[in-house]
Amino acid sequence: MRIKKGDIVGRISYGKDILFYVDRIIKSTNGNFYAILKGVKYRIEADAPLSDLEKIEREQIETEKRGIETKIKKRVSQATKKLFYKKSRNIRTTDALILHLDGDRKYTQKSSRYYNKVGLKAIVKNIPENRQPQVVGDLIRRYNPDILVVTGHDRND
Repeated sequence: MRIKKGDIVGRISYGKDILFYVDRIIKSTNGNFYAILKGVKYRIEADAPLSDLEKIEREQIETEKRGIETKIKKRVSQATKKLFYKKSRNIRTTDALILHLDGDRKYTQKSSRYYNKVGLKAIVKNIPENRQPQVVGDLIRRYNPDILVVTGHDRND
């Protein structure tokens, strides 16, 4: 089976412990082809020779997605119970505003959905890592967040 951009794969040498999608395929100087991989469940980027990759069956992908959704639902339930407990005991709950910056569009979308599900007020911006230092000050002044989250600085570009 030929590996192509967008496929969901596992690395054979790691026992297919993490599911990745193929972000792009590159040819190395020695003529071998490598895939640049991004985690499906985890915020991780890796590379691997195409020969070390195996496509993941649709059934396993669906099982993984259900597991992620179950985990999110559990966290939402826990957060809701904590919020209800605080309100029932007249403990002041916060209306803190979160400003979250990340350079990976898929992770930005995933983070935004999570904040919405748990009922947090968040502004999530997809900004390439190399531009973040130039814009973070303006964004802080514009939105005046209580919490700043900057994720995704795992690249060397």
